Amino acid sequence: MRGHIILSHGSNSGPDATKVSVLAQAAEDMGFSTERPDYRDCDEQGELESVGPRLERLIGRIRAVPRPPLLVGSSMGAFVSGLASVQASCRGLFLLALPTRIPGYRQAFDMARGLPSLLIHGFTDDLCPASDAMAFARSAQINTILVTDGHRLSSQVPFIERQFRLFLESLPA
Repeated sequence: MRGHIILSHGSNSGPDATKVSVLAQAAEDMGFSTERPDYRDCDEQGELESVGPRLERLIGRIRAVPRPPLLVGSSMGAFVSGLASVQASCRGLFLLALPTRIPGYRQAFDMARGLPSLLIHGFTDDLCPASDAMAFARSAQINTILVTDGHRLSSQVPFIERQFRLFLESLPA
C-alpha cells in the first residue's frame, strides 16, 4: 500500500459524491487505501455549525490511521482538511473549490505549510471567489490551477482526476 487518503465531501453532498468517488477510485487504482467520512449529519446543523463537528471527525480519522494520510477536500471538505492539517499530521493536501472563510466562523482558512499541496479552483465560482482562493494560495505559496468552471467543477472532473493522479505520482515514497 502506497499510503492512505481521506476524502472529504462538500456541504449538502455526501461520501458518494462524484468528485470524491472518482478521486477515491483513482487512488485505489494506484495502490492507495481510501476512506470517505460521511459528514451529512454535521451538515444538517447548517453551514456555520457544521465546521466544528466536521473538523473533530476528520481529526479523529487522521489520528486513527498508523501513518499520516493525504487529505483531499472539496469546498467545505477543503476548508476542514486545511484546518485539520494544522492540528494533526498529514502527508499533503489536494483541495478543490476552496472557501477561504465560512461566514460567521471564528477562523479563516489555514493549512500546514511545507506539505505537498495543490489547489484547483474555478474562475467562475460564485460561492467561493477565485480571487480569494488565489490570494490565499499566493500567500501560502501552494500550486494552484484555475479552470473554466463554477463551484461544483462538474465539467472538469476528468481533468481533476488526471491532475490528482499526477499529484499522487509526485508524492515522496
